[in-house]
Amino acid sequence: MPRIRRSMLYMPGDSLRKISKAAQLEVDSIVMDLEDGVAPNQKAEARRVSAEALHTLDFGRSERLIRLNPPLPRETDRASDLFLADFDNTVDAHPDGYVIPKVETATQLQIVEHHLDEAERRHGWPVGSIRLLALIETALGVMNLAGIAQASPRLEALMFGAEDLAGDLGAQRTRAGWEVFYARSAVVTAAAAFGLQAIDMVYVDLQDLEGLAAEATLARQLGYEGKMAIHPRQVEVLNRVFAPSPDEIERAQRLVEAHAAHQAAGAGAFELDGKMIDLPVVKAAERVLEKARAARLG
Repeated sequence: MPRIRRSMLYMPGDSLRKISKAAQLEVDSIVMDLEDGVAPNQKAEARRVSAEALHTLDFGRSERLIRLNPPLPRETDRASDLFLADFDNTVDAHPDGYVIPKVETATQLQIVEHHLDEAERRHGWPVGSIRLLALIETALGVMNLAGIAQASPRLEALMFGAEDLAGDLGAQRTRAGWEVFYARSAVVTAAAAFGLQAIDMVYVDLQDLEGLAAEATLARQLGYEGKMAIHPRQVEVLNRVFAPSPDEIERAQRLVEAHAAHQAAGAGAFELDGKMIDLPVVKAAERVLEKARAARLG
């Protein structure tokens, strides 16, 4: 069963207090941030604190991720010093995975994959066990989505970063989000095409939980399976929106059972509640039940 990622909460990597608070929440993934959420003069401290958190804190069922600095900045073919320092100072603490920001080419992920292969062999860990999630937040990244999505078998999700993308485009960020809608759709489409999860953009108005719920609902309708969060108060909303409701679970269960009965009787498409049911509809219902089991709802 694939890991559920309805809520992915960023915490600054240099604050053990905040990471510890996040570890007590019902959040699917905790991302200890070494990139934009940390001041330049706090990078070393963030690496040390994030490694300490991995060694000492009980994260419960939450996935333990670290967001690195970009491995391959633009206009260079050499891994960045920030990335190398981030990686070397955290990999021995064995995070569940790494979030790679500003991914623009498959090469960036393959650089991380190479370093992970070496680290896993050195420690005697199963090769391929530490996963990757790629953050798409530049125009070039959007244009290269197909290559990025196939870059590494470690890759499990494409994440959409609207704020950086808008800056890269020179677009004016709006609440409606039409200026980034093409890219938002492209990311979720690429994820579906290559069997990856799609994780939606952050919602920056921390007080507007109704707006968060509305944006998350649209993301789910587009095909996203979760959303990044930047404050603990956003987690409950995301867990609720991206999980099937009791009515959805009940309808899906009835549909799957009816399909099994018709299959046993030698029937193909059939009618249920006045609607024609065929295989794509059945597969959608099966995905609802799979998500419910992953969220421990059914």
